[in-house]
Amino acid sequence: MASAQIERGSLTELLQQGINRLGMTVGLDTQTKLLAYLALLVKWNKVYNLTAIRDPRQMVIQHLLDSLAIIPYINGERWLDVGSGAGLPGMVMAIMRPDWKVTLLDSNSKKTGFLQQVVIELGLSNVQIQCVRVEEFFAQDKYDGIVSRAFTELGDFLRITSHLIADNGRWVAMKGFPEQELTRVPDNCLVEKIIKLAVPGLDAARSLVIVKTREAA
Repeated sequence: MASAQIERGSLTELLQQGINRLGMTVGLDTQTKLLAYLALLVKWNKVYNLTAIRDPRQMVIQHLLDSLAIIPYINGERWLDVGSGAGLPGMVMAIMRPDWKVTLLDSNSKKTGFLQQVVIELGLSNVQIQCVRVEEFFAQDKYDGIVSRAFTELGDFLRITSHLIADNGRWVAMKGFPEQELTRVPDNCLVEKIIKLAVPGLDAARSLVIVKTREAA
């Protein structure tokens, strides 16, 4: 019991330090929810292999802080996280922004089962889970933003989700080095900006590629 309390304290401190380095302000209730989500991920990961990362401290860095780093650069009320996997970044977005409506989409039923449990246990009323291939998913109200993290190559991401983006919506792709992928962006899309991110504790390149349709330009 004592070691578990020490671990939780260590993760709380690591998260708070990372938030400070990102220049963000995150309330204690929200931080508690983020760590509760992480605890569920650690628990379920032992059985369902949701992520290759096993160390909870590395999960704080590579999952929570990596997802938090994009929050200052995005906006919109309706979001779709494609290939959400264990809920990254969509679950973090939903916890951080309860006024947003976030749909998490993945075709793996074990992963969406985990996401449903997170929604129930954390009492998240702004999250919908969809277990379906994105090509077969249709929404009556299109999305202000569509986000992906390590889902697929940029051009393919834009093509297979084009039926889901609102007229003035934005695609947000979390990438490492995106330069090669930029050459395969469809002609009807325009890269609006590329933002270099510095994720605290992460020694790897991170970029945010934001794309809009040429009509929205």
